[in-house]
This record gives sequence, C-alpha cells and structure tokens, in this order.
Amino acid sequence: MGYITTHDNVKIFYRLVGSGSTTLLFIHPPGMGHITFKQQLPLSRNFRLLYIDLRGNGRSERNDTPISFHLLCNDIAEVCKTLQIENVIACGYSNGSSIALETALTHPHLIKGLVLAGAFPKVNSFTLYMEFLLGILTSKMNGISLIAKSISHAHAYTKGFEKEMENYFLMTNSQTLHEMYQEGLRYDCTARLHKISAPIQLVYGQNDHYVHHYINEFLAYLPQSKITFIGGAKHHLPTKHFNEFNTIISDFALKVKSLD
Repeated sequence: MGYITTHDNVKIFYRLVGSGSTTLLFIHPPGMGHITFKQQLPLSRNFRLLYIDLRGNGRSERNDTPISFHLLCNDIAEVCKTLQIENVIACGYSNGSSIALETALTHPHLIKGLVLAGAFPKVNSFTLYMEFLLGILTSKMNGISLIAKSISHAHAYTKGFEKEMENYFLMTNSQTLHEMYQEGLRYDCTARLHKISAPIQLVYGQNDHYVHHYINEFLAYLPQSKITFIGGAKHHLPTKHFNEFNTIISDFALKVKSLD
C-alpha cells in the first residue's frame, strides 16, 4: 500500500495485493472508500487486486478542482500507469460503476473487462433521484455523520465492520461528498455506451428492483452484456453477498483471460 502523486500533485491512496497476470481494480461509491471491498480479498489467491480511495475519499487527498467522474477516471489511469499496470478488469459498485464506465470510455486501452454491480448509466427513476437529492442536501448541511451511519448500517455484515465503515466514511469531507453526489445525479453516459468494446458482466440483487430497469438500457447499447442476479439480495452485493459476488467476478475474469 502507499500513495501515487498525480500530475496536479494530489496523493491517491492505493493498496495492491495478491498475484497473477490479471489485475482486478475495485471502484467504490461516494464516501465509502476501498474498504467497501474488504470481503473481496480472498480473490487475491488467484488475482492481483488494486484497491484505491478515490480523490478526496478515505485516505486520498484532493485539491480545489471540482470532483468529476472524468477527473476520477484520469486519476485511476495515472495510478495504473505509475504502478506499470497495463490493463485491468474494473469492478464497480453502485455509483462506482458509473466511474468504471467513464474509465472504459476515456481510457479504453486500460479496461480489459467490466464487472458492474447495481449499475446505472444515468439517474432516471424517482427513487434513485430522491436518494441522490437527499445525499446532496444532507452533505450540504454538513450532515455527513448521518450519511455515514446510514450507509455503514445498510452495508454491515458485522457490528465491527459497521463501525469500521462509519469511521472510514467520516474521513471524506462534506464538500467532496456533496460534489460526488451532484456529479452522480447529472452523469449520463447512455448515448456513449455503444463505444465500449470490453466485455461486461452486470450483477444485480434479485430484490434490487429500483435499478432493474437499467438492464434494458445496457442491453439496448451493449447487447453482448452478461447479466447475473443474486438470489435474495438487494443492493449491497460486495458486503452482504460476497461469496456469490466473488464467484461471479472470478468466473468472469477467467473467461476474459481465456480470450487473450
């Protein structure tokens, strides 16, 4: 683990574990940090795992440049270049999937495949819109402790991890969180999806109904995408359904490797 300094002098925290010819890059949602994917560590037995805290999140720094997904994906590319990682399979969760999509669109040479959990290329449902709006308003009022408690409780598989995630979430300041929620709400890559050539594995919880309609949008532009549902699951796949999620990632990564 360590830090990579970007071209604009911002230190990005990373953790590189495991071995193997395939690197899995994990991209977290706003505020949650790389510990979102703590239960994916067993994958390091067969793959190299690259964890990062996005700019302004967790242990990573930021400067006065407003947060955008384009900026974040450029940070990802810089980290990989500095670590001499030629390509990755990007594993994005929730709004982290949007950042993974933007990375695939902006740096197509870097992305060998995409695993997207609970993904949406844009916000176009009332429920999701209200979630983002609530995050924007709460972070603007410096209510980050309330958001941290709510998200950590929703993702917790033990009391210990709940507290760990809450504390880690609080390392992100309100301004960064506010900007990320704003960017997430306005982001829309739907019309560009057809430009992605990397294979895609979409993963949804069987009971995560408010994002299921996005499957149709993905298939309209990326008809070769593979879709897998995890039975009995809602949205919190990396933390509460990690065994099934890890198997899906592993199977997909091996399939991508076989295409070389």
